[in-house]
Amino acid sequence: MEIVPKHLKSLSTVLIRFPFSGGQPRKGVEHGPEALVKAGLKEQLQTLGWEVEEDASISWDSVNALLGSDPDMGKMRNPRSVSKASELLAAVVEKQCKAGKLPLTIGGDHSLGTGSMIGTARAYPDVACIWVDAHADINTPLTTPSGNLHGCPVSFALALEGCLVEPYKSWIPNPSVNSPNRLVYIGLRDIDEGERKILKDLNIKAFSMHHVDKYGIGKVVEMALDHINGHTSRRDRPIHLSFDVDAMDPTVAPSTGTPVRGGLTFREGHYICEAIAETGALVAMDMVEVNPALEDHVAAENTVAVGCSLVRSALGETLL
Repeated sequence: MEIVPKHLKSLSTVLIRFPFSGGQPRKGVEHGPEALVKAGLKEQLQTLGWEVEEDASISWDSVNALLGSDPDMGKMRNPRSVSKASELLAAVVEKQCKAGKLPLTIGGDHSLGTGSMIGTARAYPDVACIWVDAHADINTPLTTPSGNLHGCPVSFALALEGCLVEPYKSWIPNPSVNSPNRLVYIGLRDIDEGERKILKDLNIKAFSMHHVDKYGIGKVVEMALDHINGHTSRRDRPIHLSFDVDAMDPTVAPSTGTPVRGGLTFREGHYICEAIAETGALVAMDMVEVNPALEDHVAAENTVAVGCSLVRSALGETLL
């Protein structure tokens, strides 16, 4: 499929490696970026006609500098580390978006979503975020049952109650540059009670696996695009796609930290990406939670391959 970008200056994407695991307790996800690049992600995107650069301003040392000496704050684990890493990412994503390029952030755990959402919204004030995930990741410091901040990035990006605390409040925009009305979830199947209340109170559009089963993935994506575009036939609103590989069923992508049975099939996950690519409105993407240290070598290799394949689909690869 030939992509005609509506908001980019050209078919130019910038890989941003985010080798960080501090948002959750399982080691290995910090090696996800390296695994995806070693699998040939950059070369695969070049074959699709994309000019591919790398932004090296986020390094291993810069995002992991505070880990190991970061005491809990209330329930929050590694709060300074996660905040600082996300702050760095927000600046890089904003810079690349404003240059007319598509930042492709490869993680790393999903705590990076705070930085990528804020960075994209600073450049595109009307951007919508499509969050593909088994989990809503919208707990706040007041509702999180675990304190793991990979379960909280959306709440910080939206500056919800309880999120404007140090170390976040020094850099998170208040009022938020993101809006609950421009957020859509696809693939949810593991939601905490506090998150369920937030989703209802803010009237956030969310499609669980029940909706995928009921309507089919084609209808779900159509409804998602309708919602973010104000129910018009035009598909012009800039889209930030944040894709957690655990949205996929564990039989498809097993090497991830918080797998949940009953997820998206291989084709359903790819359809989401293909449909977003068809709009020409994608301006930023995250691919996160690929953990090559979990499961056996074959399972890890398969998960990395799925991650690469999903990115290719979002950037224009089709079956025919």
